[in-house]
Amino acid sequence: MARDANPKDSESGERKPISVLFVCLGNICRSPMAQGVFEHLMATLPPAYPPVKADSAGTGAYHIDDTPDQRTLATLEVHGIHGFDHLARQFHKSDFDNFDYILAMDQDNLKDLQGVRQRLKSVKRPEPKISLFGDYSARGSDARDSSKLIQDPYYGGDYGFEIAFQQCVEFSQGWLRDVLGIDIEMDNEGNVALKVPKGSADNVA
Repeated sequence: MARDANPKDSESGERKPISVLFVCLGNICRSPMAQGVFEHLMATLPPAYPPVKADSAGTGAYHIDDTPDQRTLATLEVHGIHGFDHLARQFHKSDFDNFDYILAMDQDNLKDLQGVRQRLKSVKRPEPKISLFGDYSARGSDARDSSKLIQDPYYGGDYGFEIAFQQCVEFSQGWLRDVLGIDIEMDNEGNVALKVPKGSADNVA
C-alpha cells in the first residue's frame, strides 16, 4: 500500500486532507482528464472518509493558463462528468511540499519529476509518493506493461481520448482501493456505485 497520507491533526483530532497531483506534459489533455475523473469519483465518498483534494499540472510550459483540450472536455461530458474547470499550469518544485501523491501519466513525465526531485536538497513535509498513475492498475506495477502508460492523445483522434479516459477510470479506482480501501464502479454515463468494506473508513489513519 502507498504511503497513507491522511494523519490526524494533533490539535483538532480531525483527519487532514489527502492531496493528489496528476502530471502530464502540457496539462491540457491527460492530467486534467485524470483530475476530472478522480474528482467525480471522490465526490461519492461518505463523510467518514478524509477529504481528498486533487489538482493537475504539466512538466512543460507550453499551455500555461489554457483551458483543457476540447476533446478532453467532450470526453468527460459524454461520460457524465459536466462542468470541469481548470487552467493549465506548469509543475513547480513547491508541489513536492504541497502534495502527498504525485502521479505521472507516462515514463517521460515520471523521469522529469524524478529529475526535479533529485536536484532539490529537501522538502518541508514527508516525502511525497511519486509514481506512475498506472501503478494503480489492476495489473499491478510492472513497469514493462505498456497498458499502464497513458499515451498522449493530442495529435490523434477522439479514440485516443476515450482510451485515456478509460485508463483514468481504472487507475482512479485502483488508487481508491489501495489507499482508502474502497471499491467504486462507474458506468459509461458517469453513474457511480460505492462499495465500502465494513470498517474500512476507520482503518484509514
